[in-house]
Amino acid sequence: MIRILFFLVPVFILGFAFAWLADRPGDLTLTFGGYQMQVSLLVAAILITAVVAAVMILWWLIKAIVTSPHTISRHFRNRRRDQGYQALSMGMIAAGAGDPALARRKKKEALKLLSSDQEPLVHLLDAQASLLEGDHPTARQKFEAMLDKPEMKLLGLRGLYLEAERVGDRQAARHYAERAVETAPQLAWASGAALEEKSEAGDWDAALRLVDTQKSTQQIDRETAERRKAVLLTAKAMELLDAEPVQAKNAALEAHRLAPDLVPAAVTAAKALFRLDDLRKGAKILESGWKRNAHPEIAEAYVNARLGDSTLDRLTRAKKLQALKQNNPESALTVARAALASGDYKLARTQAEAAIRQEPREGAYLLLADIEEAETGDQGRVRQWLGKAVRAPRDPVWIADGYVSERWAPMSPVTGRLDAFEWRAPVERLGQVIEAGDEALAITPTLPAPIEHEEHRASDRAVVAAEPDEVEDIIVEEPMKTAPEPTRESERKPAQAEAPMTVPEPAARVEPDPALEPKLSEKATEKPAPRPEPSRPVAANDAKAPAAVVPLAPKPAPAAAEPAASAPLDAELTEDDTDRPAKMPIPDDPGVEEGEKPVAESRFKLF
Repeated sequence: MIRILFFLVPVFILGFAFAWLADRPGDLTLTFGGYQMQVSLLVAAILITAVVAAVMILWWLIKAIVTSPHTISRHFRNRRRDQGYQALSMGMIAAGAGDPALARRKKKEALKLLSSDQEPLVHLLDAQASLLEGDHPTARQKFEAMLDKPEMKLLGLRGLYLEAERVGDRQAARHYAERAVETAPQLAWASGAALEEKSEAGDWDAALRLVDTQKSTQQIDRETAERRKAVLLTAKAMELLDAEPVQAKNAALEAHRLAPDLVPAAVTAAKALFRLDDLRKGAKILESGWKRNAHPEIAEAYVNARLGDSTLDRLTRAKKLQALKQNNPESALTVARAALASGDYKLARTQAEAAIRQEPREGAYLLLADIEEAETGDQGRVRQWLGKAVRAPRDPVWIADGYVSERWAPMSPVTGRLDAFEWRAPVERLGQVIEAGDEALAITPTLPAPIEHEEHRASDRAVVAAEPDEVEDIIVEEPMKTAPEPTRESERKPAQAEAPMTVPEPAARVEPDPALEPKLSEKATEKPAPRPEPSRPVAANDAKAPAAVVPLAPKPAPAAAEPAASAPLDAELTEDDTDRPAKMPIPDDPGVEEGEKPVAESRFKLF
């Protein structure tokens, strides 16, 4: 619309000028070279306008002819650029869709049509195609090459950070994140990783500055920023508690102000105040924290506020905590522990039983076992309480990412995540606890028996009694050739017992000649060579057991049964003998051969 106005305004002006000259007659005389030309003003104006238009058209034609090569080349260059951008767009779409073949093909087309120096996205498409194909070393080289270009530095750092996270190299990942924070502190991924790195290194002041930067750049909201600052200030106060109690007090009080529900902040602030002899303020902080959350660490710090107090004074403090929060199992356990330390076993037992009625768990039963041992010394009752403690639910502990810790820590030792520890019961107990009256029954999964050493397996087999139908026949090998003894009734075969024919009387026992006793004793000392097979277990009531027994035709045992005790120890393992430990030779470490390069610890270059 504006272009039409710019065209119509000059036309309107020219038309108005011609109309004005036509209404006012006049002549224009031109004398040149002895000739005199006379025309009207309107004709003269038309001629002048036509001459100017002709000159302009002639100039445009000359300029077009002169600049035609550049114009033609620019046309083809723009056409190639459009095709290159189209190939680049299709390649990025293919990379996002997970099509490595199409992404690589479009990358090659884009490299032919576009200059990689003028278009940085070609490098990104090349790196993404390498990642899709699984060529991670090449992708890392592409990302490292991006660091040399200012406009692609952050992109290269991001790619290297993700690759380091993929292979689990946390040190390299945090290094790249810290470099990215120096250039662009508004990046959430970089500031988060750098915060973990500063926290793990114990640089609490730098970590607090990063949290302020995250808050100012609106990466996190105000509540999250205050929580993170409280965790970092608490960690700083715990580190400075022994050396600098004043600074520890200031940091812990600020942390307690930012997060009143953070138990370690309140406990650390109270301990710092206790060391500075400000018992009243420290006790007030713990009392307010106890009203909010009855935590055993708060009770321990409150009861042991002064080291010189007697056990009765500590019991009085425990009763005061119980008065602040009644009908609570942790309050009852606090009083029970203090009463046990002071020797008031009746009060300790009463409070421990009250805690069990409110919340039966492991710590309460263990405390009852301690009370029973201290008061009566009845080991039966002690074992009874210990058995109930084993089956009872476990006490809450500090847990972060499955890691159980006795003390709180600002970050997880598994993932490095800040503020990861939670106060809750562990979940590794797989059994389901069923309360039935006064007894607690635990249903726990059956765990596989541990593999024992080979030298104990023969003795273990001897303990297991063999079934009667596992052995069909037994050959008795006597160490010396003497007269046969009469067969006992328990050793007769069933077929012989049921035979209708009469059994002949056994022959009389031949008494050995006393003169031959030395020779017979010498033969008795000559024992046969030991067999590789272990002996079958012999019944305890068999007074005249043979020296060695060997099964001839054992029946196949069921699939779930143990392997036969008479199997040779040096026999090959079969599918049914998978429970036997194999003696595998441990080869010596060959080390690094000559000419072989050792494996590098990290795959990344720290710039």
